[in-house]
Amino acid sequence: MTQEAATRQVILNHDKWEAVFAEKAGTYQSAHPYPYAVFEDFLEVPAAKMAMDAFPKVKDQGWIHYVHVNEKKHGLNKMDMIPPYLQEVIRELNCDRFVTYLSRLTGIEGLKPDPSLEGGGLHQSQRGGFLNIHADFTVHPHKRNWRRRVNVLVYLNEDWLPEYRGELELWTRDMKACARKVLPVFNRCVIFNTDEDSYHGLPDPIQCPEDMTRKSIALYYFTEETAAPRKKATNYRARPDDGIKGLFIFLDKKLVSFYNTLKGWLGINDDFVSKVLNLFSRKK
Repeated sequence: MTQEAATRQVILNHDKWEAVFAEKAGTYQSAHPYPYAVFEDFLEVPAAKMAMDAFPKVKDQGWIHYVHVNEKKHGLNKMDMIPPYLQEVIRELNCDRFVTYLSRLTGIEGLKPDPSLEGGGLHQSQRGGFLNIHADFTVHPHKRNWRRRVNVLVYLNEDWLPEYRGELELWTRDMKACARKVLPVFNRCVIFNTDEDSYHGLPDPIQCPEDMTRKSIALYYFTEETAAPRKKATNYRARPDDGIKGLFIFLDKKLVSFYNTLKGWLGINDDFVSKVLNLFSRKK
């Protein structure tokens, strides 16, 4: 299929999802442990397959390598370095119509996408990758009045088996229990609110074969507030049975918070921290 034909292909059935989101709004907003929903066969199947096939490899140019105590994953958020078809998918999920009915699902008025894909874009984890339980940063690093409100994750992992792990875990607000685990299977979409205590992650190392990776499109949506909202960096939390590991999670969290403050002051992006972290990592 030519690139021109690919861009004409239907990526998302807006009529279908506009109706589904309206129908599921009440269920979403009252979900436990916080507002969330899981949707199957989210993108049109040919589009999802093309997006999966277009996913760049971890060692390709542009990836940011997040490798520290609280995570081992890779991100690509430079739109001009994302493969063209995946750019089209991201634009579709950031278009006015989608954001309008996403607002209806969540009950949050005035949602807006983030063209800079700060912290989002494409995510990928290799065997052994993980992301400790956390609540997301609350304010856009470069837009002090933008409050982070909603995450949309689309998984692109064909033939992903339960024994590969990598489930997205949703934890209770008091961090006493995991309320839901979601396997990152092909074309599954997870949407959830990002509050100061909407704890989630994939804390146990992924066990997929060496030649596979856990792939997702991660998009974040914000509201523009009149007064600057309370700014908090990513808040990593230990699980009840993490033991001494909890101390290292806490100390690393403080370092991440300091970096997030510097990022806002200096206007730097995650390329900087990626290069620093990789000085301490044997694999890039």
